[in-house]
Amino acid sequence: MKLAVINYTGTVGKTTVATHLLAPRLGDAPIIAVESINETAASLGANVEQIKGEHFKDLLRKLLVADDLIVDVGASNSEDFLIGMAKFEDSHNEFDHFIVPVTGGTKEQRETVALLQVLAAQGIPAAKIRLLFNRVDTDVEAEFGIVLKHIEKHRTATANRAAAVYENELFDLLAIKKLPLTKLLADPKDYKALLQEHKQADDKQRLYWADMYSLKALAKGVERNLDAAYAALFA
Repeated sequence: MKLAVINYTGTVGKTTVATHLLAPRLGDAPIIAVESINETAASLGANVEQIKGEHFKDLLRKLLVADDLIVDVGASNSEDFLIGMAKFEDSHNEFDHFIVPVTGGTKEQRETVALLQVLAAQGIPAAKIRLLFNRVDTDVEAEFGIVLKHIEKHRTATANRAAAVYENELFDLLAIKKLPLTKLLADPKDYKALLQEHKQADDKQRLYWADMYSLKALAKGVERNLDAAYAALFA
C-alpha cells in the first residue's frame, strides 16, 4: 500500500503517525520525507529518505516501483507537493490513500478543511482521503466539530470517528530518546526484575531501568489504541 500523510499545518503529528502508526503495520514500509526544513521521522529513530517537494518527478519514480511506501509530506513542502501532483496528471492515482491527521485546534481544523478542498479539486475521491483524529482528549465529536461539519456537508473525505489516536505523553518521550515504539515493545528486558535484583546499582542505572519500565507500561495501552485506530482508518 502507498500512502501520503499530509496537512498544511505542521503541528498535527504527521511524522509521528507515519513512524508509529503506519509503518509498523505495513511491514516496516519505507518512509520518504518530503521536507526541507522541519523534523523528519529520522529524528524519531526511523530510517528515512528525504526529498524536496519541488522534486516531484523523483518521488513519482519511487512510487511507481514500490509495493509499499509512506510519503510524509512536511508542511513546508505541501504546496510544492500538491503543485507537482497536479502537474503530473493522474499521479494521485499512484497513492492508495491520503492520510490527513488533524488535531482539535481551530487553526488546525480550518487548514485541514482547506487541504481537503484542494485534494477534492484535484479529483481525488473522498474514499481515498482518510481523516485521522490525532491527540484526542476524550471526544472526537466534541473536539473536531469544524472539520466534521465540513465533511458532512461537502463529502470531501472519509471520517471514521473511531480512527482516533488519543493524547499520550509516550510519543514525546520516545522522540526524546529517538526510540521507535516497535523497538520499545520488542525489548525483552524485564526492567522491574533488574531493579529488584540489583539494588546496589548506581542511581543513574536504576533510574534508567525505572524509566524504561514506565515507558513499556505506557506503550502497551498506546499500541492497543494504534491497532484500533489503524483498523478504523481503513475500514
